[in-house]
Amino acid sequence: MTPRSLRLRLALAGLLAICLALAAAGAGLTVLFERHVYRTLSDDLEADLRQLIGGLEVDPGGKLVVAYPPRNPRFEEPLSGLYWQVAFDGALLRSRSLWDSHLVLPDDQLSEGQTHYHQIQGPGGKILLVVERRILVPNQSGPFAARVIVGSDLTRLRQARDAFVSDLALSLVVLALVLGLATWLQLSLGLRPLRRLRREIAETAAGARLRLAEDAPEEVLPLVQEVNHLLAAQDRALERARNRAADLAHGLKTPLAGLAGEARALRREGREDIAEALDTIGETMRRHVERELARARLGAATTRRERPATPLKEVADALIRTLRRTEKGETIAYENRIDADASAPFDRLDLTELLGNLLDNATRHAASHVRLSWRDGPPGRSILIEDDGPGLDPSLEAVARQRGGRLDEGGGAGLGLAIAQDILDAYGWRMDFSRSTLGGLEVRLTNVGG
Repeated sequence: MTPRSLRLRLALAGLLAICLALAAAGAGLTVLFERHVYRTLSDDLEADLRQLIGGLEVDPGGKLVVAYPPRNPRFEEPLSGLYWQVAFDGALLRSRSLWDSHLVLPDDQLSEGQTHYHQIQGPGGKILLVVERRILVPNQSGPFAARVIVGSDLTRLRQARDAFVSDLALSLVVLALVLGLATWLQLSLGLRPLRRLRREIAETAAGARLRLAEDAPEEVLPLVQEVNHLLAAQDRALERARNRAADLAHGLKTPLAGLAGEARALRREGREDIAEALDTIGETMRRHVERELARARLGAATTRRERPATPLKEVADALIRTLRRTEKGETIAYENRIDADASAPFDRLDLTELLGNLLDNATRHAASHVRLSWRDGPPGRSILIEDDGPGLDPSLEAVARQRGGRLDEGGGAGLGLAIAQDILDAYGWRMDFSRSTLGGLEVRLTNVGG
């Protein structure tokens, strides 16, 4: 696929959308997970706080003691990451896990029974999430305020979050691959009508079908209908062109016949030079008309119909029989080596026009021998027309192909090879010139498509 591929562009756009969506989903899930763990930790700390407050008592000496400490064994493990602390009247009670440290909280005013959450620096420089509550402790000398604190190291929260992100990333990668494959399959199914449309257009251009099928999805149907309308308009235009060319040919037929009659009358009167000039003018006009008729016929034969397989030997034999009745053809030995089962993908009229022009040229330039042959192999199917005449100078090849180009001073308008080239171009064939084994010119017609 190239950068201009619609499939590639849609696939890249889909992949980008999938990556952005999964990245946003991953970030959102991570935040939700972190909040969930944070809330769970907060709830656990509040439960420990309530248990710690429930275990506070005043001893007979009027001092506050923790008669029933929280039951979590981590409170007894030094620097375990889970701590409690009770501060009152300058005194401090703390869990064994704090060891010789204490928790320092910001100075904020708490109402009785109100709970605050803080993130502070704890033992070892680790960040703690602490929950505190201010309580009033009844005493014989009067109640006094105590600040009860329970805190937990946030390292475990971050570890849980990192583990979750690691597992989530792997899952998202797998999901991205699955979604990418699904996107590719979706594109394949979605672009299938376009592939079908391209195939049908190629078949139409090759002449295998007349119109595109209109049982297409509604998104593609307007394009199909427009192409069919264009094909119909082209057919009408070609039909009009053929009709105009036919009208032109019929319109010129009578004047050309009259011109030929005048030339014969002048020749009988001995005015040979004027008669020859009139014959040349008439022949030139006739050849131009023939070329335009051939072009009009080619428009329909090569673009709108399935190309038939015309028997090659049959057409060549008919042309040879005609040429043998000409003055120059009576002196030529024609050799037709084309197999009886050989066929060429040309309309019969076009093939007759093509070979007729080339055989006529070969007959006019040959000394005594013209040969036709057929080859079916690399670089493709080929038709060869050879003669034993003087051959063709390579420097004159372009002149031979151009409209009206002439290589001799004989009769004719010099349009034979140009008409042949038009037919070959329309059917996708190529014409090459080389030296024949007979000593003269070899014209090779090759199917470019193989």
